Amino acid sequence: MNSKNYIETEDRYGAHNYKPLDVVISKGHGVWLEDVESNKYMDFLAAYSAVNQGHCHPRIVNVMKEQAEKLALTSRAFRNDQWPLLAKELCELTGYEVVLPMNSGAEAVETALKAARKWAYQVKGVENDKAEIITCDGNFHGRTISIVTFSPEKQYKDGFGPLTPGFKMIPFGDAQSLEKAITPNTAAFLVEPIQGEGGVVVPPAGYLKKAKEICEKNNVLFIADEIQSGLGRTGKMFSSEHENVEADVVTIGKALSGGMYPVSAVLASKEVMDVFEPGDHGSTYGGNPLACAVARESLKVIVDEKLCERAEELGDYLMEQLHKIESPHVDFYRGKDCGLELF
Repeated sequence: MNSKNYIETEDRYGAHNYKPLDVVISKGHGVWLEDVESNKYMDFLAAYSAVNQGHCHPRIVNVMKEQAEKLALTSRAFRNDQWPLLAKELCELTGYEVVLPMNSGAEAVETALKAARKWAYQVKGVENDKAEIITCDGNFHGRTISIVTFSPEKQYKDGFGPLTPGFKMIPFGDAQSLEKAITPNTAAFLVEPIQGEGGVVVPPAGYLKKAKEICEKNNVLFIADEIQSGLGRTGKMFSSEHENVEADVVTIGKALSGGMYPVSAVLASKEVMDVFEPGDHGSTYGGNPLACAVARESLKVIVDEKLCERAEELGDYLMEQLHKIESPHVDFYRGKDCGLELF
């Protein structure tokens, strides 16, 4: 079959909830992709940061094959020999005390929202059903009913009401707006350290640090959504590390599996995560042995191959070279200290 045949088949039988480019990819290795006509493409998008390790990294592929032949799923009704090791390795790598495994990025965000609300009621003392969570304009955290409630994109909400209460939105990069928006009912501030939906939007220097200070002063959880910006993508394991900010709660996914399998997780302190009791939250596939084995190797690849350092080195080189090109497709370039980098 050629590209035209594949496209016609997809349009005939597949739901039209995406409008992809008419390029039908059939192979991937490292930074390179190949379509069914054998045209090659350099993948700058990295599958929305899901393949920071490169497409079909051989170490991750081999571990996935080996684990799939032994045990793929037990459900969380039983224990398995991979989840404890992933939990330990993730916490030791990131410095967090506890991790809760899920599958998709949106599930990780939903988990963080639930933890923040229950923490607000049990620990902070917010009146029941009054908790508020502050988000930022320009955000993208997923497409579940609760998450689209605070999406700035009208299409994501149109036709899906009634929407979930308890959220308010402020301008991204404006610490003063955050301080004004906080009330005694504020449970958490949810933010992407670098936004990735409407271009790549880096906040002003010092914003994350100031926002964390404001949250600490007001006993508000600082939740960093590092699903797209984390795990080496920006030259640090977490992009919030560029300002030496340690979030109270971090959501991760995408590159956590090197693009091989849906894996996500929420990292937090015991104080936050211990609000969950058995039955409060979970997932049939969350923490399954195949996912955990793949995630363990994906993290090892990031560390062993020094991908954080490599991303910083190649990122600086790429931006330097792009800056030299006079093109209407390069709208602007500003360094990290100035705010936005490139779209």
